[in-house]
Amino acid sequence: MKALVKQHAEPGLWLLDVPEPEAGPGDVLIKVARTGICGTDLHIRSWDGWAQQAVGTPLILGHEFVGEVAGVGADVADIAVGDLVSGEGHLVCGKCRNCLAGRRHLCRSTVGLGVGRDGAFAEYVVLPASNVWVHRTKVDLDVAAIFDPFGNAVHTALSFPLVGEDVLITGAGPIGIMAAAVAKHAGARNVVITDVSPYRLDLARKAGATLALNVAESGIAEAQRSLGLKEGFDIGLEMSGRPEAMRDMVDNMTHGGRIAMLGLPAEEFAVDWAKIVTSMITVKGIYGREMFETWYAMTVLLEGGLDLSPVITGKYAYQDFDAAFDEAAGGHCGKIILDWTA
Repeated sequence: MKALVKQHAEPGLWLLDVPEPEAGPGDVLIKVARTGICGTDLHIRSWDGWAQQAVGTPLILGHEFVGEVAGVGADVADIAVGDLVSGEGHLVCGKCRNCLAGRRHLCRSTVGLGVGRDGAFAEYVVLPASNVWVHRTKVDLDVAAIFDPFGNAVHTALSFPLVGEDVLITGAGPIGIMAAAVAKHAGARNVVITDVSPYRLDLARKAGATLALNVAESGIAEAQRSLGLKEGFDIGLEMSGRPEAMRDMVDNMTHGGRIAMLGLPAEEFAVDWAKIVTSMITVKGIYGREMFETWYAMTVLLEGGLDLSPVITGKYAYQDFDAAFDEAAGGHCGKIILDWTA
């Protein structure tokens, strides 16, 4: 089969012929239809410091996908050949304290699909049945391909009650834009999203943000005044990993405000902890999704009319992966999809 492989420990990716994976008794073999390009994939392609530490070569990339079940192991129930499926890309141990308590998303021994084991940028991928999500209701294939990052957005946005609240999102990458759509759909009063990219801020407006603010031109405090907010934002969703974004967020929260932090900083940075303490602000770290409560919530949100189409801005045949990755790395885009049926 064809697969997109990190063949050598250097920048670049290689489209190669590799053996088709074999499904064990508890596994599902999936014929891949679409995949989404993630920031993680860009790190691996560029072979930056994180990738050099996290990835061994050779490796098939990819963890955002949708496909059709092509085969199931002898021990698999409730998943059938022909089912349309996506996959939870965090594979957990099943034995630690959190796994045994049903808190699988907190497993300390998580292995990432397309990072710690071969992934979905291929014609076929194998996953344990416990990581397979069957789409029981109709869903657009391109949207189904990005259920993984959509889950990050949903997990972050729904960390705290949103109805009637004023929400600040820092970072208008694809996940931040999806979080804005989720927050507005879930009943937030105002959803303000910040970035320095006019293109991505425009995507956020199309996705439903009340105000998309270019922080290179005006500040968050000014946005508060324009919306008539007198005490700050109730909920903060930090999606950028940028020190200045987190500091601005803390400065503009109401007393008792709650922050969910998904953005992963590149290095340590200081924040005003005295303000966090005296303003009684809650900060919650987010990594991945709650398996599979978040997947259920994603499906229900889409059934309820949530529209993710503005987030998907490019689609390529898998053979044109270099052009697709170049567009994704350029930042003048939303989610980029690779079509494996072409």
